[in-house]
Amino acid sequence: MPKIAFLGAGSLGFGPRLISDILSFPELADSTIHLVDIASDRLEFIANYARRMVKEANLPTKIDASVDREPALDGASYVIASIRVGQYFEPETMDVIIPYKIAGLRQTVSDTVGIGGIMKGLRTIPPMLDIARDIEKICPKAILLNYTNPMAMIMWAINEATKITSVGLCHSVQGTSQQLANYIGIEYNRMRYHVAGINHMSWFLELSANGEDLYPRLRECLNNPEIFAKDPVRFEIMKHFGYFVTESSTHMAEYVPYFMAHTDEIERLNIRFRAPEADLNEDNLAQRREQHRKRLLERQKQLEEQPAVIRRSNEYAAAIIHAIETNTSIRINANVPNTGLITNLTQGCSVEVPCLIDGSGIHPCYIGELPPQCASLCQSNINMQGLTVKAVLEQNREYVYHSAMVDPNTSAQMTLPQIRETIDKLIESQRDLMPLL
Repeated sequence: MPKIAFLGAGSLGFGPRLISDILSFPELADSTIHLVDIASDRLEFIANYARRMVKEANLPTKIDASVDREPALDGASYVIASIRVGQYFEPETMDVIIPYKIAGLRQTVSDTVGIGGIMKGLRTIPPMLDIARDIEKICPKAILLNYTNPMAMIMWAINEATKITSVGLCHSVQGTSQQLANYIGIEYNRMRYHVAGINHMSWFLELSANGEDLYPRLRECLNNPEIFAKDPVRFEIMKHFGYFVTESSTHMAEYVPYFMAHTDEIERLNIRFRAPEADLNEDNLAQRREQHRKRLLERQKQLEEQPAVIRRSNEYAAAIIHAIETNTSIRINANVPNTGLITNLTQGCSVEVPCLIDGSGIHPCYIGELPPQCASLCQSNINMQGLTVKAVLEQNREYVYHSAMVDPNTSAQMTLPQIRETIDKLIESQRDLMPLL
């Protein structure tokens, strides 16, 4: 059975979850799972936790671990990647502080779009390309299953710069479909849906149960203040654009120009944006690091005290591996190159579409045209993504400015000189993480 390399396995949440997913399939029980993380203490903890799961379930699964990825990639059939660049979320904090000080820029999540998403892309695309190129050399037939954000930018760069087989995985579609079942008041297993777009901005093009179109019932939720308040931005988007989008209201608020630039809309739709913290200095840096260390220790204690029970989540990675290894068919939504799959979005960008998986691999489904209004919103994000990818591949800072200048939320709140000043200060503040720009 296969060897599965898991890069970035030291996450105390995501690590155990994906390992448990793999172990939940009896047909994958005799796999080798090779865990990799540069944080050796967390890697050792997760490896021991995984071995405890294996032992308590009496499985033959082999668990290996190393801080270097080359031994993990050697002989691997699948490579799961979930990495983050930088320590203690300090780069992400600067992504919020600096643009707020310069221009009062409001961001919510700031890790897939906008200034925060661009900076995270500049930090993360190069190491992900290094991983992809190592796969190309060491295990060229392996499939990369990527969970790392900013998803669309990373997948676009990998597909443009390498020849490996790769797919980007997210849980937006699964999570949102379950939320919609709750909003409508229908059993989830009765619901059927057809979803396509880009990562974090895919659209429920069809929503039904036993042949009944569920969109009229979903639109009735617009008149229910209690339900509307649970997801105000996404319901507002559906009200004006006609379709429900896959990522949360918090995310969606900064994907478009209509909300964060307007204090009345922020209040009306109860949008929580990231309040900038004080400037990072040695005192509060030490405090933040100690707080982060305590949270990790608390999480480790929780894992140590609870039974190492194997449970299956709604993540796709293990299901993909199982489907290919056993030649069984499943349908998922995944991020793949736009090879004419969505005809009114940029060719070559990363799109999120239904994919059929079986023993012969991953088969993306043709969509055709998205509703033009939905395609337009997607394209506004794709423009930013493509410029960020060009900035990395061509090592050209000018494209970084342009990426921020065309980003919907950034351009709604900042002037062109403010954008240039912000990008320059952010790059200089993180020079060790992006030395080529």
